Amino acid sequence: MNAIIVSDLHIGSRYFQSGMFERFLEELPADHGLIMNGDIIDAPHGQMAKSDQSVLDRIEKISHQRQMVWIRGNHENGYVPQNFGQVVFKRQYSIGNRLLITHGDDFDDIMPRSRLFIKAFKLMHNLRVKLGGKPMHVAEYAKKWKSFYRVLRNHVALNAVKCAAENGYRAVTCGHTHYPEEVAFNGIRYINTGAWTEFPAYYLHITPDAMTLKQVDPSFVMQRAQSAHSDQMDSALPSRKASHCPANAGPDLSKIAPGEPR
Repeated sequence: MNAIIVSDLHIGSRYFQSGMFERFLEELPADHGLIMNGDIIDAPHGQMAKSDQSVLDRIEKISHQRQMVWIRGNHENGYVPQNFGQVVFKRQYSIGNRLLITHGDDFDDIMPRSRLFIKAFKLMHNLRVKLGGKPMHVAEYAKKWKSFYRVLRNHVALNAVKCAAENGYRAVTCGHTHYPEEVAFNGIRYINTGAWTEFPAYYLHITPDAMTLKQVDPSFVMQRAQSAHSDQMDSALPSRKASHCPANAGPDLSKIAPGEPR
């Protein structure tokens, strides 16, 4: 079973790397499934630039050619596109007992308790950009406060690992924190695939023998400028109330044929 897992595309955000992701889609091995692990659309009911709509159209088209799973995150907030090709929509997914795949907002009860702070922080960030500061996604800007960001990352990671252990998984992959990393707690691997709102971007490559966190080919960055839509504003930080650990992560990806990445 071979698959590629990405998260936090935030299609529609001015910071989404649309050209880079389109190039990434072109390079996907034909015998790999694609799993999109939450926050794929930044603001489901917002206005979409043509380049971003083109990415969604491309995803729908290739869903007729390969297995594709769209895991809902907090930005989707229950949103499911209608008549969207052969894409399968799930709240969480799994590959046997090897890997639990879930966005990660269910493991975050820090941000829902910090809504006023997050609102104020976002206003400050937007003002900074208007006054000439370097434009960047608010999550990328928040990383400058390393201690706070470390608390959030570790909180999500530990809760994710606990959930995986309770449900018999050997590893768990999330997005949500916009911080690519791989660590192990008590023998359980935690892999975060980061976000496509900054560079470098990352993905998780699944084969029958390995799970490897990889950086997107640096040559793809030449497409980056195409994704800077100055007429769009990024949506709010996640504020969804955390839920309990999912007891059943759904079906596996056993129908995906083996093969090798490019």
